[in-house]
Amino acid sequence: QVQLVASGGGLVQPGGSLRLSCAASGFSVDYYGIGWFRQAPGKEREGVSCISRSDNYTLYANSVKGRFTIFRDNAKNTVYLQMNSLKPADTAVYYCAADTQLFRLCHLSREYDYWGQGTQVTVSS
Repeated sequence: QVQLVASGGGLVQPGGSLRLSCAASGFSVDYYGIGWFRQAPGKEREGVSCISRSDNYTLYANSVKGRFTIFRDNAKNTVYLQMNSLKPADTAVYYCAADTQLFRLCHLSREYDYWGQGTQVTVSS
């Protein structure tokens, strides 16, 4: 049974950092593409970053490029999102998801098959 558990959210001041974790079970994280998404109140869910299966191809939304880093720890079967230089505009519920389509690079659309529960990130002074 495929399961994703997102954690690591919290309250942080502007300019601070957080590391989100997406722990997978039921599959290996280097077998499916993994994406991070976020949804702020009153807004649609948007893609933030993703990492493709096996070849470590990564993609970032323009709004987080240079500040966020996605990486994978196969030994822990976990994908991380390191978030630096956080801004109030980064406040949202963050979700991780898995894409079971094996023959495409990861992407930031919402066409993912399995979703974890969200973790709240609040950036405020």
